[in-house]
Amino acid sequence: MSLGDDGYGGDSRSGRTDDGYSTLGGTRQTRTRFADGTGSDGYGGRRPARSSRSLTMVVGVVVLLVAAIAFANMGGGGDDNGSSGGSGGGKAGAAPTAATGTKPVTGKNGTIASGFAHDEQGAQSAAANYSVALGSADMFEATQRRQIVNAVYAPAVATARQDDLDKVYSGEAFLTSIGLNTDGTAPNGMTFISRSNPVGTKVVKFSGDTASVSVWYSALFGLAGEGSKNPVSESWFTNTFELAWIDGDWKVTDFTQKDGPVPVGRDQAASPAQEMADAVEQFGGFTYAR
Repeated sequence: MSLGDDGYGGDSRSGRTDDGYSTLGGTRQTRTRFADGTGSDGYGGRRPARSSRSLTMVVGVVVLLVAAIAFANMGGGGDDNGSSGGSGGGKAGAAPTAATGTKPVTGKNGTIASGFAHDEQGAQSAAANYSVALGSADMFEATQRRQIVNAVYAPAVATARQDDLDKVYSGEAFLTSIGLNTDGTAPNGMTFISRSNPVGTKVVKFSGDTASVSVWYSALFGLAGEGSKNPVSESWFTNTFELAWIDGDWKVTDFTQKDGPVPVGRDQAASPAQEMADAVEQFGGFTYAR
């Protein structure tokens, strides 16, 4: 599918117009050519030909200039040392989650990364990894859910949060509504999929021992299997985590969620149920870091 097929770009490439007979800098008009002379043929010494070449040069320069400006605005023209990023910090091309080369974590708490750095990068890494843990299928199993909550949340709020989550994830009406058994397991022949995939992070606020970090992510959720009434679908959300530095690591004290930003879906055919189930089993997750 070309860029122009889905609304992301028109046919403005190379300055070509909609006229099927138009070319860049010319009109493809039929012109009688006379022998070389000094302009005595009454047609001005082939001025249309020189005008065409001049227009081509002008348009070519403009195209190159526009491309250079666009490239610079995307951050592609800067030095590797980041010296050109001062004026473009607020632009999308500034890549706020670009790699820094610093090791993201020093250990793990169960299956969750831990030991994040006591800085903005560490807060972003913690928020991204915690969003994955809190959006995983393990949250639907009581023992694993408690382990996740204790690893992610601050001790002062973990107990209260655990009780709230138990009520939600253990509710029979909720479990049956998404196609699971009352114990949170998938029916025979089905594979339950719940996976968060962070796209990027953003520091909303940072002040030493506290931070507010937003995580934009896509979420896969549903049951993969023949005859599933809740097939795996994709959604997009942004979670904003309130974090506190406690006992040498970042912990969640609260978070909010909102829908989107949601991209336009492509015209790709959905994969068969078995292929989707196999993908979740075969493709593991990541430790997310800035």
